[in-house]
Amino acid sequence: MSKEKAQTQQHMTSIGGSAIMEGVMMRGPKEIASAVRTPSGEIVIDKRPISSLVTKYHVNKIPILRGVFAFFDSLICSMRALMWSAEFFDLEDDTAEPSKFDKWLTEKCGDKLKDYIIYFSVFVSVIFSVALFFILPNLVAGLVHRLIKSNVLMTLIEGIVRIGIFLGYIILVSRMEEIKRVFQYHGAEHKTIFCYEAGLPLTVENARGMGRLHPRCGTSFLVFVMIISIILFSFISWDNIFIRIGLRLLLLPVVAGISYEIIRWAGRSQNPLVRLISKPGMMLQRITTQEPDDSQLEVAIASMKAVLTGNPEDDKW
Repeated sequence: MSKEKAQTQQHMTSIGGSAIMEGVMMRGPKEIASAVRTPSGEIVIDKRPISSLVTKYHVNKIPILRGVFAFFDSLICSMRALMWSAEFFDLEDDTAEPSKFDKWLTEKCGDKLKDYIIYFSVFVSVIFSVALFFILPNLVAGLVHRLIKSNVLMTLIEGIVRIGIFLGYIILVSRMEEIKRVFQYHGAEHKTIFCYEAGLPLTVENARGMGRLHPRCGTSFLVFVMIISIILFSFISWDNIFIRIGLRLLLLPVVAGISYEIIRWAGRSQNPLVRLISKPGMMLQRITTQEPDDSQLEVAIASMKAVLTGNPEDDKW
């Protein structure tokens, strides 16, 4: 059976996930499940009910705005799952005496300490990403502003620089052995979702025959962010560096919201236009996903099974 035929969608689901350390996190209609293969070979699953920013603030029916909340919600869920998975592979000496600072944090924050660490980590990662992929490309492109006066052309140059930095970053981290393992679990996540969407039993054999490039992938979302940013930022004047950077930062939530709506549409439709606009992201997934082995597929399937409610209507778009 060809991959194209095998992954024909019978059920367009909203279930998605991410790769974590030696495992996969799946987000279902009502619960989030993270499955990890421990050093002993056992598959351990952590399940928790969904506490979504989208539903909490009742924005799930508001286009664009729901995408902004969904973006931060996804970051928080992924960071929480990643930190949980890392606990199984902690290389630090657990018998070491906690520092005075650690004791002070534990005393002041109590049970909320882990949540505060997650929120701080998300904040730092967002700041780092904005600085590296938005502010730096603008500053680099600004070096030729005296020679080029067209806002559109300058924004295009900025976009090319941004894409170059992004590709360089992805290629660089993909050479790390630990990241290769994460990319394999990323591939296992996609294959498992395809298997479920095709209406096939969730088995390693069925999942192995699926493709690993999925239109709803976060990699494709980032590609859409870069493309949409080029279009929107082309309307901003380059005359004042503080105004152009400030307006770009203000427009970033709009860029994320529009990109979310496009990726949501891509996950529901099979028409030729969708396939065309999804092509760049799918091509980049050839780097960010790798073929998993059977043991990794087992972990992804365990995570998927843990979030299924038994009623396919629950997780439809």
